[in-house]
Amino acid sequence: MISIVLLFVLLKRLIHYPQLVGDAWDEETRFRMEVHAKQLEWERIRLEQEVERLTLKQLQLMENVDANEEVDVGNADNDDANQEEDGNDDGNVQEVGNASANGEDNIENEVVSEAANAENNDRVHPVYQGDNDLDDNIGRILMERIQRPVQDLQAGCEWTRNLMDNFALYFGHVLSNTFYPGLQGAIGVGSAFEGWSPREHDVVYQVLIPMTPPRGHSFHLELDSAEQRHVRNFRIRVQLECTCTKEQQAENMLCFLHHSREELRRNQDPSLLDSLCTNSYLDVKKTARWFYQLVRVIWPALPQSHNWHLKLLHSRRSCQFQVTNGREIFTIEMFFGVRRGDSDIFVSSQTREAHTKSTTWPETYAVAEMKFFKHIAKQAPPDCVHFKCLEFFTHLLLAFNFPTCTTKTIVMHLLDEVPMSRWRRRHLLNRLLDISRSLRLCVLVKRLNHFILGNQRLPQDIHLPPDVLAAQPYNLFYHLAEEPDVHSRAMNDYRDAFKGTDKGPTTPVATSEG
Repeated sequence: MISIVLLFVLLKRLIHYPQLVGDAWDEETRFRMEVHAKQLEWERIRLEQEVERLTLKQLQLMENVDANEEVDVGNADNDDANQEEDGNDDGNVQEVGNASANGEDNIENEVVSEAANAENNDRVHPVYQGDNDLDDNIGRILMERIQRPVQDLQAGCEWTRNLMDNFALYFGHVLSNTFYPGLQGAIGVGSAFEGWSPREHDVVYQVLIPMTPPRGHSFHLELDSAEQRHVRNFRIRVQLECTCTKEQQAENMLCFLHHSREELRRNQDPSLLDSLCTNSYLDVKKTARWFYQLVRVIWPALPQSHNWHLKLLHSRRSCQFQVTNGREIFTIEMFFGVRRGDSDIFVSSQTREAHTKSTTWPETYAVAEMKFFKHIAKQAPPDCVHFKCLEFFTHLLLAFNFPTCTTKTIVMHLLDEVPMSRWRRRHLLNRLLDISRSLRLCVLVKRLNHFILGNQRLPQDIHLPPDVLAAQPYNLFYHLAEEPDVHSRAMNDYRDAFKGTDKGPTTPVATSEG
């Protein structure tokens, strides 16, 4: 069965590499006529047969075009100049991640040129000029082929929120007057709470639970410069505070600083330093084990426990579990972290590297990213396709060595640049081509800038600490720049992905959202 990948490649070739004479022109015309004539009853099997028939005639053309597409990066400057001469101000993408301060890699010019050429093609080719009906039909067909997850994400998120609210009530009751961290209300993060899913069936509902220091303690975040230079890792130093006040003495609390260890041992529970810390720093793995104990103890008291079964899943840096009632199943992952000031940035238990120390808390931008997608949703037209684009490319690239965060970052940059009026169903193919083109350019120049770090264009309701706002763009493709073999494999993976071949990845597939 011909996959949607071949459909995407076919439509790409027909639109952007048309032949104005000969058989290729007849094939294109025939394709347009079929879409118009059978737009209401064109069944999936008919579409697959049509794609297979036309694809056989396009394969050689695809090979020739792909060979020509590997142009030198320096040519982008000339393309950009041509774009400015054409006066294109159609509001398409201007960059995929801001270029670094010294203009390194010149990504902005690359993407401006490519996107401008795509938009010019939309306007100048007579076959597609002003043909919104055809564009809408193609968008409809592609949307039907990009299947939504089986689970209803909105209903799943609402169910998870209700469960977390019930947990929060008991967290507050169980942890009151203890020396364990205080737990605030859970914040839904990750793809499900953003409104899309990188997987069709096994959706994971991720929540971040902010922690506050208990009585007699304070948290101090320390940037760990000795860790990986490509990520921002922190340690949470726990410090004891004097509690020799009338209010706290009235609560029969002894001061950890000014009472003897023997008196404290006999009359008071251990401090946080003695329970969840390693060398004065909050330990992620110890905290995760504590979370598991809390969930196990509290679950029987929740109303959901009457009809749902809880199954705890193994995880060293989070609390993962499944709940099922025999018909439905929800997988939930609870991360925990500390907010940086009053911003939307946290240090969390979510890992970023394969081997992360138990006292290392990576900086996470999941809350800021979730709020960005909520901001986009307020402006999006009813038939907005940005989630379809995310799901399409996520599924497409799962078989290759591109993590989910690559597609997500590219789409966020495009959403920040391309007006929402150009994300409607009739623009679906053009937006898919934008993402494909942007991915190719980023792989080619070995750079994809993080969306949050150093981004001063974010909506006003997304709050960043000053150092995050002023940070230099973090290159998500740093490994391509440092390791030529990895870059070569990435280029091959890109070619294979968009040729629709069956060739698999040469290294283990990374599918983490982070």
